[in-house]
Amino acid sequence: MPRSSLIKRTAIVLFAAVLGGTALSACTTTTTSDRESRLSQREQLDQDVQQTLDRLYRSVPESRSLAQQAEGVLVFPGVLGASFIVGASHGDGSLLMDGAKAGYYTTTSGSIGFQAGAQSQAVIYMLMTEEALNRVRSDNGWSVGASAGVAVADVGANGQITNNTANKEVVAFVMNNQGIQGGVSLGGAKISKVSP
Repeated sequence: MPRSSLIKRTAIVLFAAVLGGTALSACTTTTTSDRESRLSQREQLDQDVQQTLDRLYRSVPESRSLAQQAEGVLVFPGVLGASFIVGASHGDGSLLMDGAKAGYYTTTSGSIGFQAGAQSQAVIYMLMTEEALNRVRSDNGWSVGASAGVAVADVGANGQITNNTANKEVVAFVMNNQGIQGGVSLGGAKISKVSP
């Protein structure tokens, strides 16, 4: 099978999965097995959140002290994106305050442009101010691109965070299997709280 056909098929399948998952989450009828399944998924998500933070702290040791200074840390261990001209991404995560879970959240985004493929990445937001934390926790959710104080961490070759990003209202880290990614745009992402 030609590579372009495989990429196109993968992108379509992932896009359909994201849309299907969103549609299914809108259903209001829950059974005992649904609740047990959701509990199991959240337990796995809690483990993934901790593993993602541990990986970040190993890659960028300075991020640990940044997290300790933050009002909250929002962690999305696996944001799955798929695209073929039109792209979409979705991920589940957790907000931590003082190291304790303070709620579950989702992130979604869409984009249009010349693109093809699928990828998974972890996104971590360090909410450095109370105002940033309140925006995330609001009932209307938070549009990342609407906040001027959001910066993707600029990490030097030595693993140190530059002053250009360390002093922002929200410092974000994006990681894939190879490590920390730079030059990534998070504009267009919408973060919403998940009902218990």
